[in-house]
Amino acid sequence: MNPHDERLQAALGYRFGDERRLARALTHRSASADNNERLEYLGDALLNFVIADSVFAAFPQASEGDLSRLRATLVREEALAAAARRIGLGDFLRLGSGELKSGGYRRDSILADGLEAVIGAVHLDGGFDAARGVCLRLFAEELGNLPDPLTLKDPKTRLQELLQATGRPLPEYAVLGESGPPHRRSFTVSCRLADGQDDGTVGEGGSRRLAEQQAAQRMLERLRPAGGGDA
Repeated sequence: MNPHDERLQAALGYRFGDERRLARALTHRSASADNNERLEYLGDALLNFVIADSVFAAFPQASEGDLSRLRATLVREEALAAAARRIGLGDFLRLGSGELKSGGYRRDSILADGLEAVIGAVHLDGGFDAARGVCLRLFAEELGNLPDPLTLKDPKTRLQELLQATGRPLPEYAVLGESGPPHRRSFTVSCRLADGQDDGTVGEGGSRRLAEQQAAQRMLERLRPAGGGDA
């Protein structure tokens, strides 16, 4: 094995029996037809299961939706790229000349895909338990500091659950206006309660969805003093 790759195996806490598997996992499609895309597919599935299993055990009372949100915080591209940077994965990736020139070894998408490919390669080389061990080591910090599932719900979801819990109708959202050039639009959206007991709130954002979330958050803040806490 290339001494350069020895450092990566030490960081993973796993030594490959077949060094060709690691080499393939580190090879981006820009560098060779014999690349890591199939391993990435396998690693993605493995990582999702290991993280899902971990949060399932950590939160025995959490709902399916809460568990899904918790898992999503760990397996999203940014989180995978952060884990890849912690082990210096970018230093080991084999990229084509174009990707090298453009700094592909620093790009979140390439780092995340490479990490998943490495996990897939570990599974093929050492089996499920080995791959699970690598996943748990890579995400030990995140798994040890999981947030309260309630904090992961977006404002629209929390507002809807609060209103349902108190027997009130669901909110209604309406676009009040749009402004700005096509590449930088700004939306203004209102959030009103269908029972007419509130004048409504207004949110702004670079998309309708973001504006609705802001309006919902403001409605939540307005309802709290009236005795309504987040669901």
